[in-house]
Amino acid sequence: MTSNDSRYMRRALTLARKGVGRTAPNPAVGCVIVKDGQVVGEGWHKKAGTPHAEVHALQQAGALAHGADVYVTLEPCSHHGKTPPCSEALIAAGVRRVVVGMVDPFRQVSGKGIAQLRSAGIDVEVGLLEDECRELNKGFIKYVTSDRPYVIYKSAMTLDGNIATVTGHSRWVTGEESRRYVHHLRNVCDAVMVGVDTILMDNPQLNVRHVKGRSPLRVIVDTHLRTPESVNVLSGPLAKKTIIATCETNPKVHRRYELQGAMVLVCEEFDGRVAMADLLRKLGLHGVQTILLEGGSRLAGDMLKNGLIDECIFFYAPKIVGNGFAPFTLPGIETMDSAIRMEITRIGMSGPDVVVHARPEAPCLPA
Repeated sequence: MTSNDSRYMRRALTLARKGVGRTAPNPAVGCVIVKDGQVVGEGWHKKAGTPHAEVHALQQAGALAHGADVYVTLEPCSHHGKTPPCSEALIAAGVRRVVVGMVDPFRQVSGKGIAQLRSAGIDVEVGLLEDECRELNKGFIKYVTSDRPYVIYKSAMTLDGNIATVTGHSRWVTGEESRRYVHHLRNVCDAVMVGVDTILMDNPQLNVRHVKGRSPLRVIVDTHLRTPESVNVLSGPLAKKTIIATCETNPKVHRRYELQGAMVLVCEEFDGRVAMADLLRKLGLHGVQTILLEGGSRLAGDMLKNGLIDECIFFYAPKIVGNGFAPFTLPGIETMDSAIRMEITRIGMSGPDVVVHARPEAPCLPA
């Protein structure tokens, strides 16, 4: 494959990113069609149930798709779902060559779309910019291979590792640029999750305000239904996209939240609290691919300890507060040999703050 191939695949990736956070339970996909060195068609998957990226690109290309090269970030689908197979559409259009970023891990497709194209005499090449394509759809990959969402934990803290002062004051730890970054993360994730203690202490809205975008589903982990009916996430239209995960089974108690428009999701209990592995599976059944976990420290510690966090984003503000609160509550770790080891994948700046991306060294284990 040539440098031009890479250029066109990067364009397909740029297109695909427009759909991130909008396509669940489907993947985000971009497609570029090139004829005689000219781009003649482009498209991306905009929303589940609507035409896929290849279809949009083929419609734009029209008759020029015949004999053209196609660049698509994910293997074209080969099965009949809510829309017809993209592999058949590419064959019918008479394309010459298809360059695929990565094989679709979804078992109903995996390898079948590529095989169909090759059987029709179309040249297919696979794996161009695969790492970037996999990163783009890390939520979808986790979802279709484990039936659970990809969990990103974010935490804003001081340089000495505190998320709040000794009094619990935390507004604001980081700067305006980092707050915009977090709202961008909310915009591209399917759900944002916090524990009930965060609701009681901060009364957050958990919506998107500082950037243009749509607000995600809100998930409150509340074992004994302590969430007051007056909080922001249960006010007006916010309530209609709020799920309260609990172990409380009394439907009369549920009713007061449901009357406000929220959904109560009853989960299994583990160690006196909501079993997070069960909650993640249930959210997966609701089509949630990616979750932004924002607190609190006990919930985050429990999920990290049990291998339920896939990635962490730490925002470090240039401040020192001394005694305060740590981002994780992890009782029982007494020596460095017992520490949960992380792999740092990226370090950058967000205004005056340092941003560290890290993943647990051990893979997240199905519980």
